[in-house]
Order: sequence, then structure tokens, then C-alpha cells
Amino acid sequence: MSVMGTRVQRREDPLFLTGGARYTADLQEPLLEGALHAHFVRSTIAHARITELDVSEARQAPGVVAVFTAADIAAAGDLGPAPVALPGMVPDILARPWLATDVVRFVGEAIAVIIAETAAAAEDASELVIVDFDPLDVAVDPVFAATDQVILHPEHGSNIALEVPFGYTEELFDGCEVVVTRDLVNQRVAVAPLEPRGLAVVWHEGRVIVWSSTQAPHSVKGKLAGVYELQPEQVHVIAPAVGGGFGAKINLQTDEMLLPWVARTVNRPIRWAESRSESMVSMPHGRGQVHKIEIGGSRDGTVEAYRLTVLQDVGAYPGMGTFLPFMTRTMAPGTYTIPKIECNVKSVMTNTTPIEAYRGAGRPEATAAIERAFDLFAAEIGMDPVDVRRRNLIAADQFPYTTPTGAVYDCGDYAAALDVALAEADYKGLRAEQAARRAAGNPIQLGIGVAVYVEITAGPAGNQGEFAKVVLDKKGGLTVYTGSSSHGQGHNTAWAMLASDLTGIAMENIDVVAGDTDRVAEGGGTMGSRSLQLGGSAVWTATGQVVDKARAVAAELLEANVDDIELDVDRGVFHVAGTPSLSKTWAEVGRAGDIVGPMGAGATGLPIEAALTFTAENATFPFGAHVAVVEVDTETGKTTLRRIVTCDDAGRILNPLIVEGQRHGGIAQGVGQALFEHMMYDEDGNPQTSNLADYAFGSAAEFPSFDLVPLETPSPVNPLGAKGIGESGAIGGTPAVQSAVIDALSPFGVTHLDMPYTAERVWRAVTGL
Repeated sequence: MSVMGTRVQRREDPLFLTGGARYTADLQEPLLEGALHAHFVRSTIAHARITELDVSEARQAPGVVAVFTAADIAAAGDLGPAPVALPGMVPDILARPWLATDVVRFVGEAIAVIIAETAAAAEDASELVIVDFDPLDVAVDPVFAATDQVILHPEHGSNIALEVPFGYTEELFDGCEVVVTRDLVNQRVAVAPLEPRGLAVVWHEGRVIVWSSTQAPHSVKGKLAGVYELQPEQVHVIAPAVGGGFGAKINLQTDEMLLPWVARTVNRPIRWAESRSESMVSMPHGRGQVHKIEIGGSRDGTVEAYRLTVLQDVGAYPGMGTFLPFMTRTMAPGTYTIPKIECNVKSVMTNTTPIEAYRGAGRPEATAAIERAFDLFAAEIGMDPVDVRRRNLIAADQFPYTTPTGAVYDCGDYAAALDVALAEADYKGLRAEQAARRAAGNPIQLGIGVAVYVEITAGPAGNQGEFAKVVLDKKGGLTVYTGSSSHGQGHNTAWAMLASDLTGIAMENIDVVAGDTDRVAEGGGTMGSRSLQLGGSAVWTATGQVVDKARAVAAELLEANVDDIELDVDRGVFHVAGTPSLSKTWAEVGRAGDIVGPMGAGATGLPIEAALTFTAENATFPFGAHVAVVEVDTETGKTTLRRIVTCDDAGRILNPLIVEGQRHGGIAQGVGQALFEHMMYDEDGNPQTSNLADYAFGSAAEFPSFDLVPLETPSPVNPLGAKGIGESGAIGGTPAVQSAVIDALSPFGVTHLDMPYTAERVWRAVTGL
């Protein structure tokens, strides 16, 4: 019986639930014995010249071994300039320096690093560092920054990090009966993984060994090899247990990349664990787009043209955030057949923490824009927003579907997802309840929001490959080596399920190795909802090759033609077709494999194994529909999410339990952005939400139980038929809740309100104050 599609409990969970998992800060590695602790001194002002930096007292503090500034790094002369985050896309002069030199450009920028015997001693010494600033004007708002009235990098001459005009047609909306225009803000949020960043490093026998809380160990290895001019074999990166990443741990940041230099300079191992308040201002943030949407069509509900103009806030130094608008553009059409679409993007620098990927990375922003546009268009023509959506959805028989922005959607049934979600939510009953409350003048108003989405996973182009190696041992067990690196996705369970399904070997006899660049030859890492469709397909394909090689060995042992050998997966044995009583177990094949070899007697005698990189020809495009129901207290502004129904396609589902967990997490973060989360700055660039007392981080207490409706449309682009699921909830949940809140406020004349929907913001919208 196949294990595929069954609810297998995650076998990695007992370790995490009982405190057995070891994160970077917990490591007790022998090579880290005697490690020193690093602490960064960070800017407390958003934009200023450094007029004095005095670290003399800190150097004399108890337990302090060294203090380094930008001048110290330059004087050492053994470390080149910090690399630009996106070589070829942005100029080198916009690279973030190892440590601030003459100017600081955001609160949280590293100015110095203190090295001490204990973390407490390093932190205490940081209080002795004297920094005098000459404040400069700030550009916090990206719209203002785009005017270049205050320029962050004078040598660049502009705050525009990247601008790509894809075309602008004055006549785009000619012939449209109705055109609606609106400016939107998709607010900046903190990524806030439960484990902030952390790193430990030691130089040993001519190699640098790094333990990093990362989503992509091989990427870290490549970056460090480049920065320190090392051969790949001289860099060993290990990702221990990782307590969440959500995109912000894909790339190694400049402060992290400096630590191997520190360790080499002091000739001691180094540890660094980011504090929560430090993380809130120094770990990259997410989202941060300003949109102008223009949508036009006829009064029968047909949408004929759509234009999205994106202004991306990238923070003080351009990193991956600079690229996010390209993903927004790719998904700008959403699930709709709109004949004419334009999307132009611009990325601008501000005096704020740099922005990088955050769960969805450009796709939630695209969905929020198009869904808000459809709501506004429906309101303008007086139609039910569901009817307008249904009229314009791409039909199930139109796939594969090429959009005006060049994406090729693999497969889908958007109308089915919408219908299922509406039926599960009892949309007609909700509208009736809403009408009754409005007629009665009930101060607790009901809001109903609907969003239909599609996203790209395992994309963009060039991100569609992953490595796997599968080895059979002499006891009949398997070891799976994967380039995917789990930080909550359940790979250990999922990859064992795949290998077990093809071989009949029990899952408890299948080990999974990941997150170690010495043990795994290569890897793309885990991001962009790519793992199962790429990493899983690699495991599936490599396991299939192991089966073929084992079949050849079994044929030798059974003295039969290989074409006559069958694998009985239920029993986990090979036998000759028609004679199941004469069989060989996996253990017998494993023991014989290095004697007779998979190619018959006289072969090389190597163990039975297969290694490969699976590459997909295209990304996949999962989709879904969300229905959110909120209650808004119009007297206080308090908004409560009463119910959310989600129908999310994930292609063919391997393990429903894991899929549901991923959906839960995504929905929570999507709803969190709509209702609570906002990384706020004042007009001087001071963070106003720099800890979890001020930053509204949603917990189970703030959410109802989620109603999850399954849907499977297997993708043709990989052998598993899989699509991504990890980001779907964050893509559909946000616009559904946004739509619901504005729907509840519509009797008060509110046609739009930017997120998040705090009680104060909603109350002001109702009262006009």
C-alpha cells in the first residue's frame, strides 16, 4: 500500500518538542571550545555623519579581547570590500560596508564589533563606545525618497537603486466604460522568526567551518568562498536546527560575513547570537511596496485593462528587495484573463533597514493589488465582487496559459476553488446576516472578503534545480542526501516517505541528511516553495535509479534476466516474475551490491547509489480562494477575524498533515499583516516597533480555527505532480481579510483603507477623525 497521500506524523517533531533540537546558539561542538562572543555596536540614528568613534574604553573593559571598526579592517589590509548583494543589477558603490565608515544610513547599521570572553561582557562593553553623530536629513517614506530631495548615496546620485520600465501606453484604457485608480500601501513588516540570526565560526586546518542559521547552506558556502578567496573545499557550512527563516535567512548579511575575518584575526572561534531587539532593526524586513493601480472595463463586469505601478522600498542598501518587484510584475495579472496589462517597477533606497524576501516575496503584493483593484472596480459598477471575479477568471480549459507578463501557468481550475470556498463559507447566508445587521444598526458590523490568487513556486527561471543522492547500505536501509535544507517544512519525513514508497523499505530504515556542505555535494536550499517539487523530485528520481540498479543485482543473485525481476514494494523484496516465493531482500541486495555490482559480475564493486540534480522546465503555479469573515466594532474600531475558509491547491499532495501545517502558518502570517503587523518609523527614521512588546506579533489567541478545504490539480512539470504550498496562506489570506474589513466599513462611506487594521485606524476611518 502506497504511503503517498497519507497523514504521516512528522518524525522530526519529538526532538523539537522535547528540547532535543540544537540551534546555533546551543552548539557544544569541540571545535568551538574556548569560543569568544561577538556583539555589534549599531547606529541609533537613521542618517548621520560619524564625527567621532572612540572605542578605547571598550577595549579596556573586563573580558574584552578586541574591538574592530571600519578603520581596523582597512588597516589590516587582508579583507576586500564587502560584496554588493545583487552583482550586475546594482552598482558596486551601493554595497553595504563591513562596518559603517563616515556615514550611517539606518538605525541598526553596524558601526563596530566587540569580541569578548562572554556575550554579557561584549554587550556591557558596547555601552562604553562613544559615537558622535552629525545628523543628516532623512528619507523614510519611499515616495519622498524617490524625489531625490535627500540622497542616501551621493556618489550614486540618486535614491533609485533600479528602475525597469516595461512599457507605458497612454491609450491603455481607451474604450473602457469605467476606470478606477487608487494608491495603495503594502506595508513594511518584520520577518521575526522565533530564532533570530546566529552564527559560529572557526578556522581549522586551513578551512573555515561555519555553523549558520540559514535556509541555504550551499549559498553561504559560495559567498564565503568568494569573499575570502578560498577554494570551495576550504569552506564547510553546517545548518543546525533553524528556528524559522521565512526568506530573511536566504542570504548571508554583511555583518555575518565579517565574522570569519574576526575569527581569523583573533585566532579563536567566534559565536554570535542576535538579540530580539537587535533582530528587529538589523535582520532584513519584508514587503514595503507602494502601488498605483488602474483598472478599467465595462459595466457588465468585464475587465479590459489593468496597470500596476510598483515602488519598492529596499531600505538603505539594495539587496534582494530590489528584485522583488519583478516577482510582483510576473504575477500582476493574478487569476484573470485581462487582455491589456502593464506593470512598471522602481526600487528606491530609504533610511530604513534593508528589505529582502518574506514569505511570498513579491507575489503577495501582486495579489493584494489585483484583488483590491477588483473590489474597487466591482464597487464602482455596483456588482457583487464575487460575480466580477467569476466573470474574468481564466477557464480550466485554457491551460497552459501564457499571461501578458510572460508567465506560463501550468494548470488550474480557479472557478472550482472559488465555488468550493464560497459553498464552505455559506456566502449567501453570510450576506443575509450582514444585511440584517446593517438594517438593525448593529454596532458590530459583519464584513465578508473574498480573494482568488495564483502564485509562482520554484521560480523564477534559474531556480529550478535541486540535488539528491540516495545510497543503499548493507543492512537494507537507505540514506538520502538532499540539497534542500529544512527549517520547519518536514523534509525528513517527506523524503523518507518518497523513498519508502518506491522501495518498500520502512521509513525508520531511511535516514535523511541535509544542511551540511561536506556531506551533501550541492544544493539550492529552501525558499520559494520549491522543496517538494524540486528536492522531492530529485529524491524520487534518484531512488528510482537505485531501484533499477538493485534490480540488476537481484537478477544476478536470482540467476534471472533483469527484465524478469519484479520489486514487491509491499514486502520489500525482489523476485522473479511468477515465482514470488524465491526472493531477495533489500539487505541481501545491499550486501551483494559491492560484490557483483549493479552491472553484473566484475563490475566496480561500489555500493548501490544514485546522485543527480533534478531540473524542472518551468515553475509551477498553485492557486486558491480565501473567504474571510470579520466583525468590526464600529464604536471602538476593534476588528475580530471570526472565520477564514481557504481552498488551496498544492498539486498532488504527499502528506496532508504537513500541507495543513504549512497552510496554517501562511494564513497566520497573511492575516497578521492585514490586522496587526507594521514595522513603523517616525519622521526621523527611528523604529517605533523594535521589540515584540510594540510590534504586534499574532499568536494562536488572535486567530480562529482555520477552515481548510483541500484541492489537488497535479502539475505536469515534475514527476510528483507537486506544487508549492508554504506561501499560499500568506498570499490569499491578506487580501481576503483586507476586503472583509473594508466591506464591513462600506456603510460608513469607506472605500479603501490601508493595512494594518488596528483599532485606532479603523475607528478613525469610521468617525472621520
